[in-house]
Amino acid sequence: MANDVVVGFIGLGTMGGKMATNILKAGYKVVVHDLHRQSAGHHLQAGAEWADTPRALAEKSDVIFTSLPEPTDVERVSLGADGLIEGVKKGAAYFDLSTNSQSVVKKIHEAFAAKGAHMLDAPVSGGPSGAASRKMAIWVGGDKAAYDRHKPVLDAMGDRAAYIGPIGTATVAKLVHNMSGYAITCALAETFTMGVKAGMDPVALWEAVRQGVGGRRFTFDGLLDQFLPGKYDPPNFALKLATKDVALATALGRELGVPMRICNLAYAEMTEACNRGWEGRDSRSVMLLQQERAGVKIAADPERVKQAAERAKSG
Repeated sequence: MANDVVVGFIGLGTMGGKMATNILKAGYKVVVHDLHRQSAGHHLQAGAEWADTPRALAEKSDVIFTSLPEPTDVERVSLGADGLIEGVKKGAAYFDLSTNSQSVVKKIHEAFAAKGAHMLDAPVSGGPSGAASRKMAIWVGGDKAAYDRHKPVLDAMGDRAAYIGPIGTATVAKLVHNMSGYAITCALAETFTMGVKAGMDPVALWEAVRQGVGGRRFTFDGLLDQFLPGKYDPPNFALKLATKDVALATALGRELGVPMRICNLAYAEMTEACNRGWEGRDSRSVMLLQQERAGVKIAADPERVKQAAERAKSG
């Protein structure tokens, strides 16, 4: 059994807390750290051990995970005073689960390599519900042997861990994935408000377009949870975090000299939605801006939305 591998986990927030719980459930010895000790309450009850600093955590761990909000947080925890780098064991592997920037990932990777340790970028996709249920993708970039060696721990957290390539490639895949989603979200807000303003019922419109060739690729299924019922609280993925991902994606475009007109427009939309005070609402609340501009309000009966979704699935 896996019990001889000690897993260190830093960042017990909305996502990290659930992932750390799943590692504990799989029978690993887990050492945890967070800015707020109370976030670790139920992990400590379940048998996890507390570490006062990232450094102390690294000294005890064979494999380390961080799940943090921003690249600056990851940099501080890994390379700052009392950081992981000061305590990391030779041969240990460090997977950063956060959505990061490629340049920060490469910088940390180099620093850890100099200490004889591996750093891998390992962003995740699946949201809080996926983190809880283990229905989650984990994209990994870095040393393939380190990935293979620690695949069992990754499998304790997500059902779809995949090796993407060298360091930084997983971060790029994650940014392309999330940026695409939000660019499409902003476009769908425009097309659907037009359809509703032209006299269509939003659920009937969704059922109609779901039959077409675009619909068969599940293009429109993202509209089921927030947009059609008009329900943006509590968030599945907070607007503030989504806006950060989009900021990182558009920044990478600028760094590489890639014009990203539509993506930059999506970033402006999301920034405007944040300025409305919606940062804590679901990221799809950005679609409310377009409803306002179009003079349309979309809030279908959730039961009808559910039935439409079921008909589409069995269709």
